[in-house]
Amino acid sequence: MEEPSMADGRDEDADTGDGTERCDDTETSDGTEASDSTETCDETEASDSTETCDETEASDEPESRGVALSPETWRDAVPPRTPAIASDSVPVDEPFDHEGWYLNRELSEVAFQWRVLHEAIDDRQPPLERLRFLSILTRNLDEFFMKRIGGLKQQIDAGITESTVDGATPREQWADALEMAGDLFETQSRCYHEAVKPALREAGVAILSYDELERAEVDHLRDRFESTVLPTLTPLTFDPAHPFPFLSNLSLSLAIRTRKPDGTERFSRIKVPENLPRLVPTTPDSSSDAETRVVPVERVIAANLDLVFPDVDIVDHSTFRVTRNAEVRRNEDVAEGLIERIEDVLRQRRFATLVRLEVDEDTSEAVRDLLVEHLDVDEREVFERRGPLALSDFGTLHDLDAPELKFPAWTPRKHPRFAGLDPKRPEEIFETIRERDALVHHPYHSFTDTVQTFLDAAARDPNTLAIKAAIYRTAPDSHVLQSLIDAAKNGKQVAVMVELKARFDEENNLRWVKRLEEEGIHVAYGTVDLKTHSKVALAVREEGDDVRIYSHVSTGNYHSGTAKGYVDLGLFTADRDIGQDLVRLFNSFTGHSRNRSYRKLLVAPETLRERLYELIDREREHAMAGRDGRIVAKMNALEDPGIVERLYEAAEAGVEIDLIVRGICRLRPGVDGVTDTVSVHSVVGRFLEHSRILRFDNAGDPAYFIGSADWMTRNLDRRVEAVTPVEDPNLRATLDDVLSTMLADNRRRWTMRSDGSYVQERPGRDEETRDTHEQLMERARENTPDDRTTPDPEPRREPSVDLDGVFTSETDSN
Repeated sequence: MEEPSMADGRDEDADTGDGTERCDDTETSDGTEASDSTETCDETEASDSTETCDETEASDEPESRGVALSPETWRDAVPPRTPAIASDSVPVDEPFDHEGWYLNRELSEVAFQWRVLHEAIDDRQPPLERLRFLSILTRNLDEFFMKRIGGLKQQIDAGITESTVDGATPREQWADALEMAGDLFETQSRCYHEAVKPALREAGVAILSYDELERAEVDHLRDRFESTVLPTLTPLTFDPAHPFPFLSNLSLSLAIRTRKPDGTERFSRIKVPENLPRLVPTTPDSSSDAETRVVPVERVIAANLDLVFPDVDIVDHSTFRVTRNAEVRRNEDVAEGLIERIEDVLRQRRFATLVRLEVDEDTSEAVRDLLVEHLDVDEREVFERRGPLALSDFGTLHDLDAPELKFPAWTPRKHPRFAGLDPKRPEEIFETIRERDALVHHPYHSFTDTVQTFLDAAARDPNTLAIKAAIYRTAPDSHVLQSLIDAAKNGKQVAVMVELKARFDEENNLRWVKRLEEEGIHVAYGTVDLKTHSKVALAVREEGDDVRIYSHVSTGNYHSGTAKGYVDLGLFTADRDIGQDLVRLFNSFTGHSRNRSYRKLLVAPETLRERLYELIDREREHAMAGRDGRIVAKMNALEDPGIVERLYEAAEAGVEIDLIVRGICRLRPGVDGVTDTVSVHSVVGRFLEHSRILRFDNAGDPAYFIGSADWMTRNLDRRVEAVTPVEDPNLRATLDDVLSTMLADNRRRWTMRSDGSYVQERPGRDEETRDTHEQLMERARENTPDDRTTPDPEPRREPSVDLDGVFTSETDSN
């Protein structure tokens, strides 16, 4: 994908995103429809070596047709199909706990990244959006290697040979994932050079190599290099008097070989400064009506190496990049404070084991061998790529003032129930929630005008006695936490659960913990064995002789930035049972014991798993009794073997099951006689699909839920999650509308086959284009009371695949 397009790879939940996201953190066009020039299957012209639609081995179902994406076929993949990750053969005579019934989670994640890559390949997208998806994909894969490949390498080094539920050992998974990632990298590089870069050039945005520059541009860049770049560089030479230089994680470096007059050769490394713009304008005013011209900063450095190494010959130079393992942990039995442990983890990551070495394809064999030897990497961990490397930095071009080259800007709209409400008049806000539950849908609805308004009102309200919130990730300049600080200053009792172990947000959360404690706020940090991932808040309010609890239960974080790129849902309610459940949940955060039962909430790890089993089994029983059984579930990942087995049993009994799973999915749909009633869909587009929605039809008396938990083992057993029922008929209708819109999408939706491959849905010749994100944006426009919406802050990180749903270890519940 995630990053938020679907693709930010980070969840809020970093939860890459995209994103989602985002990849994974990765997103869809606002109003984009396929042009008349878009090739359909029958219209595709392909070379003899390229598999066309008619040549594809496929069943008669239209969703199975397509060309597998690969370095050889990406240009002609219409409709596209991602590579298979398992054989077509399924052991139908074996029980459902047999390894052949399960897809591998690592390869399923790489399959998701192929779908993110296709957003860059797809020429129906504006060119700057295509470049942005290449940027998102780079971030997603960086995090995949840091987390998933890093975790596998740790297991290999520890001598672990135990197989996962799909029968693969850590070493087998490591090798297969590296091989599959290699094709992905190659296709990404080809897509950049052969499709995206030329499309941008044609549109007036030129990313240039040095031999394309004019003389005046070369002179300007040399002057700029000498004045602003050269002083920031620190060349480190490796020789008998100097050790091999330390390489920080994800740093882009130049490898330079020089030769002295006496013939002595030396290797040096220059780190490309991270605090300088990656893309340098070729002239003081590089943007004109005709063209924007930029060149990567590493090319500027390489072209002026004579100023860095005077009086020696430059033998050769190339770029390379290293990725280190982020899966560092301490002995769980060490008796030390959680804050100290997290700080230690952050320090360890700088020096963690390498898990990937990327080198420019022009790298000399001598330099390549030197890097492999001194960085101690396996040859399978070395990826030779056509530069430039680290396309994540190229996403900054998306900020160009070129609206014709990207999606039309989207401003979240006011929610009809919150329109006209002002936190300075808190009574009106609480009265609105008291009258009827409200469901907010980000980024279609403004975070500022809903969630932030609720918290601001509670902080100001003289009748509010207490405010509590669970924070997993939040913005560095969080207005949410500032509201809680204001509440404490106004005399409210404030308690905040801040999860210090939120992957890649530990440092930001540590800063906020210290600030909150300085303000006298009660802060809980979570526990060693569980990660608090629930997204909940409440305000306790005195009303006459009574005390009422106003609750917010969400699928997304209290992060104003990602709320503009992540698709999430939040329920505001004054329901007493839900309020009392949240009180018990917060008491478990700050106390030393956990509740084992709740009135309405489904809470992990206490009740969620067993309740999901009951709901799935109930649909199976309906089907076996001749009544309709139906399940529709939307989530980021479906990984838990116990849930998958229950779904297999339900499907075998005839339950109709639609699963909308953005990323990882272990279940194999479309197996004759077993899962032919199961469909698995994935929507990848403009926004990072991050919400979780569950609907169990129950023979006409349906149950609906939203919440923080995916169907992953870590979410069910090793995290504190909160899932709430949605009981209001109007809000249930809204959830139905969202689900039906996604299931009817023929622009951004992919359908999964039993071998783990996905085929993208395409509109027929005379069929209207149905784009989930565009349709939901249009409905939000239609329902906006007025256009005076408070702009929400821009996302701090690109939506891509969220780390919360993808990149966490089997043994560490991030």
